[in-house]
Amino acid sequence: MLRFIKSANFICAIVISNIAILLSSSAHASDIEITPYIGQIFSSELVNSVDATEVPVDDASYYGLAIAWQDSPNGQGQILINRASYDFISSSDLQEHSFDVTYAHFSGVAQFRQRNYVTTVSLGLGAAYFQTDNKDEIYPSLTIAIGTRYELSKNFAIVTELRGYASYIEEDNQLFCEGASCHALLEESMWLEGTVSVGLAFKF
Repeated sequence: MLRFIKSANFICAIVISNIAILLSSSAHASDIEITPYIGQIFSSELVNSVDATEVPVDDASYYGLAIAWQDSPNGQGQILINRASYDFISSSDLQEHSFDVTYAHFSGVAQFRQRNYVTTVSLGLGAAYFQTDNKDEIYPSLTIAIGTRYELSKNFAIVTELRGYASYIEEDNQLFCEGASCHALLEESMWLEGTVSVGLAFKF
């Protein structure tokens, strides 16, 4: 429960800090678009703290929300928030442990139109919020994506997307450690993830 509350506080802080962007944008009310989506996320592996062998991380369900506004005929600004939960078997006690990663990014989205079919390419900068059984940390993060959208009408579209994340993690982090004991370690200073997702966009 505490983990959920902390994650909710992080998401709220990101949303509130970006409300000014929406308010100061030249977009009209009818240009605002909200897209809830779900998908599958594939992550980097952890490593055993004793012998550095790989510790598999279960591929997780992935859900999120995008709030976008039309900046130009072929471009959007976007606030993107998503979250995934993972399980792994500890290298120290051989028990199952979990951790969550919540992403928040500000992105620019280029749109390449062919009538009702649109190809999108986006690039974003933001943060990744890691929550483990022992620690919480926020790290800088980049995201890049390619996607499609099929516009059912002026106000609705089906969205699909392939997205990658790269988050810089300090090498001496103790995310999975409790005292001198570590359940697992991050293999590299860069945490990489990929997602496949589908959503429904609503324009107001």
